[in-house]
Amino acid sequence: MKKICVLGAGSWGTALAIQAARNGCQTLLWGHNADHIASTIEQRTNERYLPGVALPATLKLTSDLEEAAQFCDTLLIAVPSRVFKDTLLKLSPLVSPDIQIAWATKGFNPEDGSLLHHSIHSIFSADTAVAALSGPTFAREVAADLPTAITIASNKMAFADELTSMLHSSRFRIYTSSDLIGVQVGGAVKNALAIAAGIADGLNFGANTRAALITRGLHEIIRLGLKMGGRQETFMGLAGLGDLILTCTDNQSRNRRFGLAIGQNRDRGAAKREINQEIEGVSAAKETYLLAKKFNIDMPITEQTYNVLYNDLSPLIAVQNLLEREQKPEN
Repeated sequence: MKKICVLGAGSWGTALAIQAARNGCQTLLWGHNADHIASTIEQRTNERYLPGVALPATLKLTSDLEEAAQFCDTLLIAVPSRVFKDTLLKLSPLVSPDIQIAWATKGFNPEDGSLLHHSIHSIFSADTAVAALSGPTFAREVAADLPTAITIASNKMAFADELTSMLHSSRFRIYTSSDLIGVQVGGAVKNALAIAAGIADGLNFGANTRAALITRGLHEIIRLGLKMGGRQETFMGLAGLGDLILTCTDNQSRNRRFGLAIGQNRDRGAAKREINQEIEGVSAAKETYLLAKKFNIDMPITEQTYNVLYNDLSPLIAVQNLLEREQKPEN
């Protein structure tokens, strides 16, 4: 029986652990909060992040990182991007040299805007097998076994195939890719664009505006992704366009809901407390904006979103700035 350890007992990590366990894998779910893990073990539901969803009887949980690290040679990390590197540093003295590391985290390294696999290779080995999971996925729907499709990109296709065998089912379809860069860029930037779409809807600008934001936002993802070494076909797939559509159009998206609150001129602190989970798009907007400046890439939606979040620009003025840009050909 295959063994996998999922690190991060939030909604997405829990959903992936549920999927692996019901797929027949020996699965261990680790969370850093001992009280949270203890209550989840007792109740057999993760009431904070996936309330009402029963955990498979075979799914084991722990708050002991050493136990998690030694459980198997395949780790699947689902912690927020801001603590991704710190988690790796804590893991490095505890795991075997042959460790294989996958992640479902979507974001950049907040220290320097680098992609997450660079942190793994700098802390472990340049030869470490790595894989990024991304695509249009809401945790609750995966946990409920509703039909879902994702992409797994890896530097070693044997590892991608191994992960596929652990997670793939009739309701959870997996496509593999070798474009590790493109899959990560798409997953990170779409979070910032989802905030922009939420802001527009909060301003009651309608479906036309939302469709334009998604379409032009995809252009921004492609510009940055190609500059960083990704492949264009990746951005037209699940990890690009698919994920962007999902997070910009459905209120299960935390980033979209936060944007809605901003557009409705609600208190941002209260909105964050109400959402009560990581809003990756806030940091992604800053990191993407800085990358655009670094590579001299035109990303106007990202720039205006950054100014709303970090420079207190009025959302109405941000939209006006976009509309008043110089006319030019679409492509």
